[in-house]
Amino acid sequence: MRILRTLAARMCGIALLLTFAAAHAACPPSAIASLEKPGMGVRNGIDRGVLWRIERDGRSSWLYGTIHVGRGDWVRPGPAIQKALAESDVLALELDLHDEATARTMGQPADPALLARMLSGERARRLERQNAEACVPPGTLSKLQPILQVTALAGLAGRADGLYPEFGVDETLAVSARNGNKPIVALESAAEQLKALTGESEAEEAEQVDAALDELESGKLRGQLKELADVWARSDAAKLARYPEWCDCLKTTAEQRLMKRLLDDRNPNLADGIERLHFGGKRVFAAVGALHMIGPQGLPALMAARGFTVTPVLTDAQAQTAVPMPALAAPSPAPKAVRGGKAAKGQRGQKGAPAAAAKGGRSAKAAPAAKGGKAPAKGKVRR
Repeated sequence: MRILRTLAARMCGIALLLTFAAAHAACPPSAIASLEKPGMGVRNGIDRGVLWRIERDGRSSWLYGTIHVGRGDWVRPGPAIQKALAESDVLALELDLHDEATARTMGQPADPALLARMLSGERARRLERQNAEACVPPGTLSKLQPILQVTALAGLAGRADGLYPEFGVDETLAVSARNGNKPIVALESAAEQLKALTGESEAEEAEQVDAALDELESGKLRGQLKELADVWARSDAAKLARYPEWCDCLKTTAEQRLMKRLLDDRNPNLADGIERLHFGGKRVFAAVGALHMIGPQGLPALMAARGFTVTPVLTDAQAQTAVPMPALAAPSPAPKAVRGGKAAKGQRGQKGAPAAAAKGGRSAKAAPAAKGGKAPAKGKVRR
C-alpha cells in the first residue's frame, strides 16, 4: 500500500484542511507556517528529481519524475528544470487540480450506502482516530470515497518531517507555468485516477483502506515517505529503479496487483498523451510521479520504443547545494503544426538545447531497467 500513498498523497482541498490543522498547538505547523522556521526560507533553486530529454521529429520534449509532497525550500526549481521548462511549449501533468471539473470529481461525495457498508464498526473507529491524530476536524473528509479519505490522511503523514502536499513538485511547477502563461494539459482524467485507486471491487477497496490504516497506525508510512523523498531529492535514479526491492510494498498478491494497476497499467496512456502532444508540434515538459519512470514499462523505455531518442539529464545521485540561478534566455518559438500533426511546408522543428548536466558536468546514467526487462526495440536510450 505504500506505493498508493506515494502516488496519490495530493488531493483537492488539502490546503484548506491543513489550515484548520495548524490551529491546534499539538498539530504540525501549516505549510506556510513551516517556512517561518530557521533555515526554511526559499533558497536559490537546486536541481532535484529525475529528468530525461526525449527527441523526435526535430523537437525535444522532457520527462520529469516528480513527488507529490515537498519541502518549503524545494519550491523553486533548479537551473536544469527551469531551462527545460522554459524551452517547452506546454506543461503536461497527471491531473490539473486547479481545473474545475477535476476538482468537482475528486471532491464528489461518495454513495452514502457504500460509506455505510465500508466505514462501520472497528474500521470507522480506526479512521476516526487517524483523523484526530492528523488534526483533521470531524466531518472534513467523511463524505469522500473511502480510499480518498485514507489517501488524504497519508498525504499529511510527512508534515512532521517537513513534507507537505502544498509543496508537491507538480503543484509548484503548475504555479510556475501559470505565472509564465504556459498552457497546462492533463494526461489523465480524475475519473481514470479514481478508478485506478478504488480497484475492481468494493472488497478490494476495503482491503486497501485497511492496509493504509495499518501503515498509518504503525508509523511505517512516515518513514517510507521520508526515504522516498530523500531518494528523489538526490536525483538517485539507480536507487529509485530498485524501489521494488526496498519499498516493502510487494509482499502480497494484492500489493503486487495494486502496483501494476497504479504504474504499469497507466503508463501506456501517459505515453500516448505525451506522444500525441509532441506529434502535434508541441515541445512537452511532462511531469508525473517518479515511479512512472522506472523499469521496462517506465516512460523512458516506452518513449524509446516509440522512436524517441532518450537522453538522461538528471539521474545521478548528487549532493545538493544551493547554486546561483543563471539568466534564462527567451525560449525560441515552437514549429507550427497543421492538421495531422505535420509541420507546415518549409518549416523544420527546432531541437531544444540540452539541459544542464548533473553537478560536476558529468554525464548522467539512465536508470536501470527492472530485472528481466528487454531493451526497447525502437529509438535510442543514451547512456
